[in-house]
Amino acid sequence: MNANASETAPNAAFEATGTLPPTPPDAIDAAVRELAARKNAWVAVHIEDRVTLLERLRKDAWAASADLVADALRVKGIRAGSPQEADEWTPGPYALLRNLRLLQRALAETRRFGAPRLPVRPWTRPDGQVVARVFPTDTYDKLLLGGYTAEVWMDPAVHLDTLGDTQAVAYRQKDRRPQPGKVALVLQAGNVSSIGPMDALYKLFVEDQVVILKTNPVNDYVGRFVERAFRVLIDAGFLRVVYGGVAAGAQLCEHPLVDEIHVTGSDRTHDAIVFGAGDEGRANKAAGKVINPRRLTSELGNVTPVIVVPGPWSAKDVSRQALNIVSGLTNNAGFNCVAHRVVIQHAGWDQRQDLLDAVRDRLVSTPTRRAYYPGASARLERFAAAHGDLERYGDPATGDLPWALVADVDPAAADDPCFRTEAFCGLFAETALAAPSPAAYLRAAVDFANERVWGTLAAVLVVHPDTLADPAMAQAVDDAIARLRYGTVVVNHFPGLAYALGSPPWGAAPHSQAADIQSGSGVVHNTYLFSHPHKTVVRGPFRPVPKPPWWLGHKQALSLAKQLAAFEASPSLRRLARIAWTGLRG
Repeated sequence: MNANASETAPNAAFEATGTLPPTPPDAIDAAVRELAARKNAWVAVHIEDRVTLLERLRKDAWAASADLVADALRVKGIRAGSPQEADEWTPGPYALLRNLRLLQRALAETRRFGAPRLPVRPWTRPDGQVVARVFPTDTYDKLLLGGYTAEVWMDPAVHLDTLGDTQAVAYRQKDRRPQPGKVALVLQAGNVSSIGPMDALYKLFVEDQVVILKTNPVNDYVGRFVERAFRVLIDAGFLRVVYGGVAAGAQLCEHPLVDEIHVTGSDRTHDAIVFGAGDEGRANKAAGKVINPRRLTSELGNVTPVIVVPGPWSAKDVSRQALNIVSGLTNNAGFNCVAHRVVIQHAGWDQRQDLLDAVRDRLVSTPTRRAYYPGASARLERFAAAHGDLERYGDPATGDLPWALVADVDPAAADDPCFRTEAFCGLFAETALAAPSPAAYLRAAVDFANERVWGTLAAVLVVHPDTLADPAMAQAVDDAIARLRYGTVVVNHFPGLAYALGSPPWGAAPHSQAADIQSGSGVVHNTYLFSHPHKTVVRGPFRPVPKPPWWLGHKQALSLAKQLAAFEASPSLRRLARIAWTGLRG
């Protein structure tokens, strides 16, 4: 098993104060009761009407997108028009609008065929595990992200001839006998603006439940966006938005009319819901005593490992991959659950130090960012106290934090916070494993990630194409992907890509236990509506052309992010051609 728990959850001791007034307890109670009165009406909404609703939601979400980004810039201290503004458009409006478009298509195909149509015929791996490709989803995707693919590896119990039966299960049940409605509580994350709305969409359109969405005080402005963009659902009584902190969350988690809960946050939040808070909660957890029996799904963060596979890298390759690695740390100022956290290298690779030095050079040249997430400075200093050799980069202004690197962490130090604690700021670590060969190193790196590094959400492999051209190493890489106990494995790129694609399931590795929840349980996104996914695998080119817009230094990042969002709102060949031209100038 991985380490038992993160030692410092992102918001464990620092509750934010929201900019909007908290919803009074009696108003929260009224909102839940209004939803409960409409939950069976939602189940009865015909799939054709849901397709129409999703079309309306896309239109309204696009109309409100610029205001959502403007609010995020204000809270996060980002100058409008700067390259950092792209960090708000891509995982915000773009991801949400894409999710809406793909859900709309999924339900239209379910209405016509009984389930969403897969882009290519599924297949089985040599061990019999069924695989379905879910990206590219269409010709647009092929033209926009050529060379990138995403697959869903199914639970081993799924067979090729019954895969279709595991799709759109809620709608298949509806055809046979409608199920009773449910009220779902969605507790929104405090970092990326699309998380709460997309989690709510999953509960509504995939799991067939009405939703009460409680915003996180860090980004409670998302609630105002949802009230505008999802007004059609609110007016129909299928969605409510409420505001507040811990007290509001506790009231909702214990409300007798709330049937299910989904939380994106920390493992500490999960444990407080399931076992209770403080000493009593810890005693309950130790005894396996659950005080909240509701079904709880969650996405709870990760100490994301980046496994660098040694190979015949050129100097340009080293520079390019340093940019790739640093881009995955600095996106959203490091406040991402899948930020690159532990770079794992082969101790015997003669380019290990070259890559580390190139990473340092990138950190020096990357502007610092405001530490908008509560407790970030204190978390950084706890790492500094544990590692006197912590390296700081940049010239942070007031309110900013430096980028930080802890290099050459002893891999035998099983309790080192670099391996056990989600830093949730602009800090990551590097460690190296001794092994007699690259293949042996790769096996050891997978074991290290599985056993020593906290979390099961996402992992990264960085692999040179010449390495993959060697049949023995290609098999070693395939074995590594299969053995990594993570919900998503991404080859050569930042795991945020898998989040934004929308079509792959997004969530922790399956089968976690409540007493050792790590990155959570259940999935969201998943626009092919699979009920038994096991793992998402995303592959991208080692030398991508054009330069990915999520890499630092892309000259057209902001323009491209806005164009991509507009495209998802209303795809057209004209917009596609403009995106291609903009991307080539990056």
